Amino acid sequence: QVQLVESGGGSAQAGGSLRLSCAASGNTYSRLSMGWFRQAPGKEREGVAYIYDGGGRRYLIDSVKGRFTISQDNAKNTMYLQMDNLKPEDTAMYYCAAEPNRWLLLRPDQYTYWGQGTQVTVSS
Repeated sequence: QVQLVESGGGSAQAGGSLRLSCAASGNTYSRLSMGWFRQAPGKEREGVAYIYDGGGRRYLIDSVKGRFTISQDNAKNTMYLQMDNLKPEDTAMYYCAAEPNRWLLLRPDQYTYWGQGTQVTVSS
C-alpha cells in the first residue's frame, strides 16, 4: 500500500509560479514509478510529468517542457512539480500517482495509487 498526499495548489496569475508536493508513505519510495496528472472540467485526465527508473529519469509532455520541472527528495519521500510561467490552460485539478514499477508509465490506468488532488487555477 502507498499513501499519497498532495499540497501546494492554489491560484496564480499567468506567468506566475506554483510548486506542488506529493508526500508518499507506505511502500518503498525509491521503487515507485510516479507521475503528475491533471484533469480540467469536462476533460480526460492527462499525464503531465513523470519520474521513474529509481528517480533517475524524467519525462514531461511537450506543452509543459521548459516551464515545469519534476523532482523528488528520497530523504523526504516527496515528489515535487515546480510550475513556472503558468498559463490559464494549466488550470486543473492536479493529482500525483504511484505504481510499484521502474518503467515510464504514461496512462492513468497504469497507476494503482492516487492522491486526493490539489486545485491549480491560473488567471489571465
